[in-house]
Amino acid sequence: MIQVFSNFADFAPSPQLAAFDAALITRHRADEHLVAVENREVVARASLWWKETPSLEGARVGAVGHYADTGGEAAKVLLDAACERLLAEGCRVAVGPMDGNTWRRYRFITEQASEPPFLMEPDNASEWPARWQTADFAPLAEYFSALNDDLFYEDAQVTRAGERLMRSGVTVRALDAARFDEELRRIYEVSVAAFPENFLYTPLPEAEFVAQYAAVRERVRPELVLLAEHEGRAVGYVFAVPDWLRGAGTDTVIVKTVAVQPGRVFAGLGTWLVALAQIAARELGYRRAIHALMHESNNSRNLSARYAKPFRRYTLYSRSL
Repeated sequence: MIQVFSNFADFAPSPQLAAFDAALITRHRADEHLVAVENREVVARASLWWKETPSLEGARVGAVGHYADTGGEAAKVLLDAACERLLAEGCRVAVGPMDGNTWRRYRFITEQASEPPFLMEPDNASEWPARWQTADFAPLAEYFSALNDDLFYEDAQVTRAGERLMRSGVTVRALDAARFDEELRRIYEVSVAAFPENFLYTPLPEAEFVAQYAAVRERVRPELVLLAEHEGRAVGYVFAVPDWLRGAGTDTVIVKTVAVQPGRVFAGLGTWLVALAQIAARELGYRRAIHALMHESNNSRNLSARYAKPFRRYTLYSRSL
């Protein structure tokens, strides 16, 4: 018989359960952590958030993240219990997998490809999405990653947009590694201005934002992180990083984040920054760029479609409570 508990420290994980750093429960400020237990072993787990979550069409959201299971009935038993707990806390919809908010890991891979996993990509067993659907979760949002394997291609329309932006006073420079934390704060200022309209957006304190990016400081090549400035303030950035999962000799960079301050004067800036990052990557000897984890929206498709073709898809799920 499978039972669900919150006192997870009393049980040993099943050898088949994916490894988990329990310190993330505190670091990510989870409101509760549940485990499904069979024969005194943890066979599924998930953390829950309900205090600092976004709303969805006016409904209070409960997030389900830090998820893993070993199969069988464990997934449904755990997810049903998680939804009951979120309902008791006043939530009207459960969303997941999402580690509290979209600044952290979220989404399942739902369409595989021959391309291997890349740096900062979510990972999951291929069976997990089906198990969530068995527990009455349905697709809420779709995402994709795309591959550009020709860094020599340059779009004339993007080049003209860059020339217009430069005439208006926009300049672009590489990250100053000697002032890394200060540069991250400038990037944060752009992010909090650019992202509030994003799907399921929640504010993130500056200190947590800086800590997230500081964690990959040793992986960063400053030439691949570009900041756009106008009249002394940061107005856009692109954050790209080598795909170190492929080893020190990697030929691939990950275009992870692009953000631009609102305003018509900056129209086309995001696409231009991506183009400049790809040129920088080419000049450093890289051959390919992955445009990572983009929402299936017109803006994302327009940003990527000039250069890259989708090769992997992801899904975020929800369940009405």
